[in-house]
Formats: sequence, structure tokens, C-alpha cells
Amino acid sequence: MTPTTSKPKQRLTFEQFIEQYPEDGRYELVDGEMMRILATRQHDDVADFIAKQLDREVDRLSLNYKVSGRIVLATLTPDGREQGRHPDVSVVSLEVWRSNRFAYSALWEPIQLAVEVISTNWEDDYIDKLDEYQRLGILEYWIVDYLALGSRNYLGNPKVPSVFVYQLDANGVYQLTAYKGSERIVSPTFPELELTVDQILSV
Repeated sequence: MTPTTSKPKQRLTFEQFIEQYPEDGRYELVDGEMMRILATRQHDDVADFIAKQLDREVDRLSLNYKVSGRIVLATLTPDGREQGRHPDVSVVSLEVWRSNRFAYSALWEPIQLAVEVISTNWEDDYIDKLDEYQRLGILEYWIVDYLALGSRNYLGNPKVPSVFVYQLDANGVYQLTAYKGSERIVSPTFPELELTVDQILSV
């Protein structure tokens, strides 16, 4: 991610961030600054592939969800600073989505599932967004580390491409399950989903 400007500016609130959101590209609000998200084509292909798999499940089972790559979420840091996060894939209940259809694709409510596809700033997804999504109450969070960019603490030694599925428990704390290779990714939101890490890697 890169700042949209190098000039020092007053920290933006989430509402100001949405009001000023440019029409081109994808952006996040980080520490009061609007940051543009630049992704490789491979990164986008992986995100699009996952979105299509989830969307097919929604259609196949007539589930009450919307799958989108355009939703921006209002989150909070541990010290209460407003952030604006843009997951690579979001799954939100239709009730939440349709509660105000004339509003922008920005949500203050927790969504059902957020997917982040790892890029070079992998610490954001493994640490900052994990904390913010847990605090917001997102029920399920995937970290898709298809290039094994994270540290060995997460990926093992040698590092292996992995998908990490975090599920919010009754105490509001994420519980982690890691998947590699041909293991089927078990999703609480999509329990019949047939998807493996190897399939994601083949995109």
C-alpha cells in the first residue's frame, strides 16, 4: 500500500475517508491516511477465484449472502483509532447489505466472512487486520498465503503455502485451523465447500 499523498494532513475519520474515496482503484484508511492498495495480477486472480467458489456455493444452496470484492469495513485499532479495511473478498448477510441499498459499499457492522490474500505487507493481514476483524466481530476470517510470504512461525520450516481459517468463538476470540496441500478447507460459513489449497495454487 502507498499513501495517496506525501503532504502531512489531518487524520481522516472513517466517514471522511468514505466521503473522499476516489473512484479509481482500491483504498484503505490506515492511521488516518488514505492508502492505495496495489495488487499483482496473480493476487487478483487468486482473490477472484475464491470469490467465484464462494459465490457458486451461495447460488447452489440459495444461501442468504452476498459475495463482493468492493466492500470497505470500519474497524478500530486497540487504542480506538478508526481504520477502513478493504478485504479481498467479503461475504455479508443480505439483511445487512439490503438494510440501506442507497448507501455506499461501506459497512460498520461485522460481516460473515473476510478473506485477505497475502502480499508483501503480510504483517498487516496476520497481525493488524486479524486484531481489528476480531474486535469488529467478523465471524470467519481467511488468510490466504499462497506465496508463503509470512514468517516461519505461521508457515513452518520450510515455509509452505497455507490457508488459515479463523473462527470467532463464544468469547469473541478467534480459533485457528491451518490448511495445506490437498486438505479440504473447512469453512463454518460454507460447510459443503469443496476447495483445497492446491486448487488455489493452481490458479
